[in-house]
Amino acid sequence: MESPRSAAYDPLRFWIFTTIALLSWVLSPPVVVAALGGVGLWAYARARRQGLLQSRCILGDTRLVMAYLAAACLLGIVVTVRGLAS
Repeated sequence: MESPRSAAYDPLRFWIFTTIALLSWVLSPPVVVAALGGVGLWAYARARRQGLLQSRCILGDTRLVMAYLAAACLLGIVVTVRGLAS
């Protein structure tokens, strides 16, 4: 039986990126930005409550990551609402 460490590399992230790109293309980019920003914010808030203080992303501190995600989510919502209102 093969151990998880010696298993072949699974390029799952490319599937995820492709799915996000397709959603952005089919829906509208601001809707997807708002949705992914919200989901990311929720995930980082949950991880921070569980003790994660540093992220592997370039921003490092989870508070900075959460601020970035909140800003992206808010911007996506504002642009989507403005687009619907016009």
